[in-house]
Amino acid sequence: MLGRRKKELYIAMGAGVTALTLGAAASTLSSLGMLPLPWLMPSSESELQVQPENTSTVLGLAMTSPAEREAQLQLLTQGAQSQEQARVRFLLASDLIQQGRAGAALPLLEGLEDDYPLLAAAVLMRRSQALAATGQDLDAAASWRSLLEQHPDDPAAAEALYVLGQGDRAYWQQAIAKFPAHPRTWQIAQMLLDEDPNQPQLLVLLATHGIDLPIIRDVLSRLTFDYADQLTPEDWEAIGFAYWENVSYDAAGRAYARAPITAVNRYRAGRGAHLGNRRADALLFYQQVVDQFPDTPEAATALLRLADLARSPEAALPFLDAAIANHPDRAGDALLRKSQQLDAANSPESASQARQILLKEHSSSNAAAELRWSLAERYLEAGELETAWEWARQVATENPDSDPAAKAAYSIGKWSQQIGRDADARTAYEYVLSRYPESYYAWRSAVMLGWDVGDFTTVRNKQPEVRPLGDRPIPSAGSDALQELYQLGQNRDAYNYWQVEFTSLRQPSVAEQFTDGLMRLAVGDNLNGLFMISSLANRETADEQAEHQELRRQSAYWEALYPFPYIELIEQWSQQRQLNPMLVTALIRQESRFEPQIKSVVGATGLMQVMPETGNFIADQIGKPDFNLDDPDDNVSFGTWYLDYTHETYDNHSLLAIASYNAGPGAVAGWLDRFSLSDPDQFVEQIPYPETKGYVEAVFENYWNYLRLYNPAVSDQLARLTPNSVPARRLPEN
Repeated sequence: MLGRRKKELYIAMGAGVTALTLGAAASTLSSLGMLPLPWLMPSSESELQVQPENTSTVLGLAMTSPAEREAQLQLLTQGAQSQEQARVRFLLASDLIQQGRAGAALPLLEGLEDDYPLLAAAVLMRRSQALAATGQDLDAAASWRSLLEQHPDDPAAAEALYVLGQGDRAYWQQAIAKFPAHPRTWQIAQMLLDEDPNQPQLLVLLATHGIDLPIIRDVLSRLTFDYADQLTPEDWEAIGFAYWENVSYDAAGRAYARAPITAVNRYRAGRGAHLGNRRADALLFYQQVVDQFPDTPEAATALLRLADLARSPEAALPFLDAAIANHPDRAGDALLRKSQQLDAANSPESASQARQILLKEHSSSNAAAELRWSLAERYLEAGELETAWEWARQVATENPDSDPAAKAAYSIGKWSQQIGRDADARTAYEYVLSRYPESYYAWRSAVMLGWDVGDFTTVRNKQPEVRPLGDRPIPSAGSDALQELYQLGQNRDAYNYWQVEFTSLRQPSVAEQFTDGLMRLAVGDNLNGLFMISSLANRETADEQAEHQELRRQSAYWEALYPFPYIELIEQWSQQRQLNPMLVTALIRQESRFEPQIKSVVGATGLMQVMPETGNFIADQIGKPDFNLDDPDDNVSFGTWYLDYTHETYDNHSLLAIASYNAGPGAVAGWLDRFSLSDPDQFVEQIPYPETKGYVEAVFENYWNYLRLYNPAVSDQLARLTPNSVPARRLPEN
């Protein structure tokens, strides 16, 4: 899985059941009948709500290209003074400066700061840029100084300090002191370090605020090896956080060990040691968390980690019992783990008792869902469909928000269909679509209901209609000026403002994290942007979960999660290779998160993660000896050629083609020899590579989400399953 940042999840605890003596009575198929009423009711969480229609003509034009909007903006400049006309002047002036026509921008900016007070500082910044671009250096310097005098606290002032500092370094010191989080200040710090590398305070600034910089690992290494004795505990905390965010967990743990003693810092010191195979250190720090911060969430997790590190099942049990007794919110996890340890210790009766307590006293927990689903799978494998059905039904009804719930509900549909209970099957499939509309199993349910969404054997040749959803999503945090700049498409300026305003990056609110994701996506940091938004699902408190669920009801949330970068390039090469462009987009999202120059640890490169040797093979086939896999055009050309090749290899069966794209044709050929393809769902379950199984499901889940969001037919069909919902909003047709 690609991802430079990975929020640490609690260890998933499989049931590991060896004695199924839970005493739960399984209903017979005949007594189940139609699924109960709660099963039939779609959750309001699946109902997309659209933001109010934007009545601003200018904000609508801001989503088009400068060339497309120039003529209309020029006409709109003739209107009466208003906020709309001020927006027109600012947007058109910004376009003209970017196009190298700064002289034409200056009249538009004259006096605009008075007419557009919300962006007065940004207007002065544009005027200064335009004056400099037209060679009026003295006037530009005076304009920059006016910006500093009139708006000293506005993030735009950092730009003035950067420019003026090129002639007077005192301005750069002001930027360092006042705007350490502004990207211009990061640039200043790097230039000063190039002149004099022996400035640890600048390295600390970059470690604290520039954690996404390409040079950050070098910065952190220099601090820890060259200046360790000069660093404060707060510096070590910043270093630990930067290492953690860059998935260098062992190094992060070593830094956190020297940070201020808090529950989070001590836990991360232990976890870093744990992942770095430093068992003794991990035990020490985990135990310190338990002893010094016994009532914190970190203490509960530390107890589970201590159980993981125990040398024997008997040694693990006291830690699990402590978690059960002292941390009710994690008792389910601990009970499930305890049952596994007791099974390993050959104590089946005690293990069964632990599972019964889990299901009785913590029935709604994720651990109970995992246990129920594991039992459903075990009974299914044993041929006891009645009992498997009952356990799956309990997952869907008792644990509807758990990871296996969508799969359990879909499985009930499949099992119903297999025994001729078509009405029950339809009920289950429609429930999956209404309750889990974003899931892989929603797509499989749509296929089973006969929707025109493409199955594994037909999806390649589909050419779905695509319509954009509408106006740009509005950030849920940030100043009014930032939101205005973002709505006007001034992405880099909005991002710079956000860096200054986002002061709680180590513990962001839900609104801040969503906004951070939007800002990153706006400047092309798609990998981290998508991660920030998708990882909102990992929020743990009830309030945070409620905020996340509210966001999920907004179409803007899903638009951000499933963007369309490089859509023209994807459509071009998809048409040439006769591939479904949504399927190609789905694969790119999974492979690279739309990062054009990303490289995997084994050398896979670019948007479609083409291996260099595969690139050479393709180049020979298409007669293109000169190619660059870092170039998006070459990469998508080669990647779509290979995806066409894998489809041709497997008679256009997209399940096999996608699996082959990930695991290679040799592996897939071996699986075909071992497993039947008569039931594709069963084939997916039997894929022996967990990475490839997850990859197949993720690509088709991506495909389904692009389809349900941007294809009007599927969007409307899905909306009919949730009567209170509103179909996804779309722009009017030309």
